[in-house]
This record gives sequence, structure tokens and C-alpha cells, in this order.
Amino acid sequence: MKRQVCILAALVALFSGCSEKEIDSADTLAVIASRASVRSYDTGRTLPDETIEKLLRAAMAAPTARNTQPWEFIVVKDRATLTAIAKAHPHSQMSATAGCAIVVCGTDNGLDGAAKEYWVQDCSAATENLLLAAHALGLGAVWCGVYPIPERIESIKAVLGIPPGVTPLNVVNVGYVKVPAQPKDKWKPHKIHFNRW
Repeated sequence: MKRQVCILAALVALFSGCSEKEIDSADTLAVIASRASVRSYDTGRTLPDETIEKLLRAAMAAPTARNTQPWEFIVVKDRATLTAIAKAHPHSQMSATAGCAIVVCGTDNGLDGAAKEYWVQDCSAATENLLLAAHALGLGAVWCGVYPIPERIESIKAVLGIPPGVTPLNVVNVGYVKVPAQPKDKWKPHKIHFNRW
């Protein structure tokens, strides 16, 4: 409980304009190290709008190429639409029981040539911020990929009425945890190279 209070204090500091020095780095690292993909939610609890706004503020704090911010977010709380997402996406059945789903979409970033594809990196950074914020707030969340699989893109666009020129990158299901997930130890020193390969 003490750790969650510290983490929440760090988020409050972050969103109230405090300097980086005022945010406890140990709490930030603890959130990163202990995050796990949660697929089981308590359907009896809804997410308050204030909590969803905190998640979206965290997402929008992500870095983007030349500050283009090529993202749009669709917040889905309607139970029928959540169920439709669960049917449309082969690996997002948990949408039907999530407190909400946040669909992270990319738009034209205005950059030329191959740089147009930076929207994928930018929206991925926003998604990771969203996942970490959810964990810091005591929620569970899971990233269900949509892009670049054409069938998933078209099915999610159809369910949500996403217009041309906007591409859904993923569906992030969020909710109060019913069955906790254990974080995986992904530390692999042999994957680290210094100075060159």
C-alpha cells in the first residue's frame, strides 16, 4: 500500500508540473519492473472518468518525432461495443469484461518519405506510458496488437467507425484486477552489446 501511495504521489507530481527531481526514481523503476499484462478484470467496477483522464494524460506525455503527436484515442466504455471488440479481435476476448478499452490510433504525422512511419513508434511510446500509468494506479491492462495485420485493422475500424486516414495500432484493455498476473523476468545480459555488435 505504501508503494502505491508513493507511485500515485509521483503521478500527481508529474501531472502538476513538478520537476523531475521531485519524483522518486525508485518508485518509477518499481512500476516498470512490476508491470504485467492483466487479462482478468472485476466486471462489477467501472473506471471513473478522472482515472481515464490520468491514463490519457500519461499517454500524451510520450515523445514523438518532431513533436507531431500523431495519435488519437478512442475510449470505449459501452458494454455492447466492448463485446463487439472482443468478437472482432482474435486475442482481445478480455475486452468484454474490461472496465474500458482504449484504442490507440495513428494519423498522418505530416512528415515526408519513410519518416511518415514514425507514427508507429510514437503511438507505441504513448501506449507504454498508458500501461505504466494503469499499473501505477493499481489497475490491470493489456496491449492487444492490431496494426499491421489487415484483417484486424479493418475489423476494429468497422466496429468503431474509424475514418479513412486513421489506423488503429492496438486495443488496450484496462480494469480493476480480478486475477493478478506475475511480471516476467526479461533481463537478458547476453542481449546487450557495448560500443558495437
